[in-house]
Amino acid sequence: MEEYAREPCPWRIVDDCGGAFSMGVIGGSVVHAIIGARNAPAGYRHRLIGSFLAVKHKAPVVGGNFAVWGGLFSTFDCALVHIRKKEDPWNSITSGALTGAVLAARSGILLAMIEGVGILMTRMSAEQFRPVNPQMEDPSQLDQKGPSFGTQFQ
Repeated sequence: MEEYAREPCPWRIVDDCGGAFSMGVIGGSVVHAIIGARNAPAGYRHRLIGSFLAVKHKAPVVGGNFAVWGGLFSTFDCALVHIRKKEDPWNSITSGALTGAVLAARSGILLAMIEGVGILMTRMSAEQFRPVNPQMEDPSQLDQKGPSFGTQFQ
């Protein structure tokens, strides 16, 4: 029953956000240290510098992503505790689903914005290829009955 010994709800969000950031930075440091060393040129010194640079640039980003996830999860968990007036595993399950939905919608919205900008750029660039004065048939040369669509309309 260690879950009930946690911080009260408003402080739980900050606590979980900080804990998730710490886990993300530590895990990101390990992963990116290995990746940075593998991608560096040959030699111990180059691999050590490559490892440190990869950790310096990438680990805070991973930690921030984890912190966003942890903060959203705790926020939804606290909101569900407040709404339902009880703490049970269903709050955690629902919080996880809502967090996944929000993060997926965030990436979906970003993808939609990228696609929208792409469509806008295509439309703007297509304007330059549109003819200025398209050649039209002279209306005085058309048949007086209008355009013929075949024998069924005559």
